[in-house]
Amino acid sequence: MSLLEKYYRINQAAGISIHVHADGSLSVSLCAVTVANKQLEITKKVPEETSLDELKKHLPSKSFVALNLSGRGILNKKIEKTNEVNAGNFNLLLPNANPDDFYVQNFISGDKSFVSVIRRADAEKWISAITELGFVPLTLSLGPFPVQHIVSQLNIYEGEMVFNGNIILRDEQANWTDIRYDEAAKSPFALKVDIEGINEKLIIPYAAAFQLVLASKLDSIIAEVPALQTAFSQKLADNKLKAQGLIVLTVLFLLLLFNFALFSWLGSSNSALATQASLTAQSTTDIQSLTQQIKQKDSLVQVLGWEGGINKAALIDQAAALLPPELTWKEVAMNPIDLVTTRIQKSLAFYNRQIRISGNSEKIIPVNEWIARVKTKAWIKNIQLDSYTYNSELNTGQFTITITY
Repeated sequence: MSLLEKYYRINQAAGISIHVHADGSLSVSLCAVTVANKQLEITKKVPEETSLDELKKHLPSKSFVALNLSGRGILNKKIEKTNEVNAGNFNLLLPNANPDDFYVQNFISGDKSFVSVIRRADAEKWISAITELGFVPLTLSLGPFPVQHIVSQLNIYEGEMVFNGNIILRDEQANWTDIRYDEAAKSPFALKVDIEGINEKLIIPYAAAFQLVLASKLDSIIAEVPALQTAFSQKLADNKLKAQGLIVLTVLFLLLLFNFALFSWLGSSNSALATQASLTAQSTTDIQSLTQQIKQKDSLVQVLGWEGGINKAALIDQAAALLPPELTWKEVAMNPIDLVTTRIQKSLAFYNRQIRISGNSEKIIPVNEWIARVKTKAWIKNIQLDSYTYNSELNTGQFTITITY
């Protein structure tokens, strides 16, 4: 499944943030992202427009959209933690209101729930507006809460987060304790996503797009909109069908190609086989024996992992010497096991000329710094960050890096 995951998910999406001011005016922001080769890249940044129609200049038709709404018409309320907002507890939010008239989003942080509600009619008005522009909305989120998924990427280390009018208070465990909106509130310093600078008006649309492309790995913070959930599920199902169809066609093509090559080879080798039939039995035995010896020696060399006399310990020492103090290594694997090939061949197979390193780092910035340092070594062919996840139980980030030499 992991090999096909990149074909099943949505690899290109745009986050569109619409903030409705008290006077009814709009602030519209757009951030588009692409996932390729296990890397997420920001491909389009539009910090502010005052009209939705302007988005057509920046985004191709039929683009997949993660829509975020904030401002007038949206109620954000903090209550004691609840796993589900239903008809029984909805009156705590809006007494005497009919829950069927609203879409609800429930963001749980620590022992609190931040519940956001919007009238269905208002939400569907914006969803229809995005659709009429030629885009394909797949999710709807409310308020700044999707930013929780990208906090570890931002250069914000204190309890308070301030960006584009949003003021978010957090406790020592990084749980959200309160939110406020002050249109005049701005970040006191330039914000970055990892090492890339980003306008603070793009934080929310980036977070919305981020959780859409990584929906299979995240607990998405979105409102429950049945029409969008159906469209999203249908898109994933279509992706799976196309990927599986492509695999079937590829296998059939390879079989036909193999048959063609086999018959061509058999036809052209008839004369060679007739000549070989005249060889003596002793010559045949000698050739077979020599071939068997060569195979045994070649297998022995591969098992021993001989790679032309490369000093592998020296390579590991050089990489370790460049470690920032914030990083710790947990495991180093030289020529790690290729699980897929091993499973197919039913015998051990390894990735040649690779070093796989896993370890811990509270933040991703030192990891990127170390990667940049190691890249300066002449023996490095490629180095990539396979994964970085934050383990809330251990209170640290865990990374996996692959080096090709």
